[in-house]
Amino acid sequence: MRTLKFVSMGLVAFALFGLMAFAQQGQTQEKKVDHMEHNAIMQECAKACSDCQRACDLCATHCAHMLHEGKKEHLTTLATCRDCATVCSAAAQIVARGGPFAGIICESCAMACGQCATACEAFPDDEHMKSCAEECRKCEKACKAMIKHMPSK
Repeated sequence: MRTLKFVSMGLVAFALFGLMAFAQQGQTQEKKVDHMEHNAIMQECAKACSDCQRACDLCATHCAHMLHEGKKEHLTTLATCRDCATVCSAAAQIVARGGPFAGIICESCAMACGQCATACEAFPDDEHMKSCAEECRKCEKACKAMIKHMPSK
């Protein structure tokens, strides 16, 4: 009788151990999926930042040409686009490598892109400015999405 009881307890312990191992395996797989999803969101954000950086640099060059032609109202957008391009470049690099300051730089990038887009939207008939504003809005949205996806500390 004692042997039967001992064997039963052993089987129960073995079953519990198996269930725990199975549950832990499921948690490990869940973490991998979360990590992959997180990585995909970060890479999408890095691409949006990189695209925005190029659009802002192009727009800054356009604004410089406009200034040269005497259109002084482009001075503010020239500076705005240059600064936004610099912030976007840093954000693209930090986010692409998953750096510890990714959330911080994305908050700054979203703010810079929002302000740059607003400045460029003041020139709705200018294709360069319109294109820059569109890229800035995409980047702002991607940065905000990534920030929401960042684990809270």
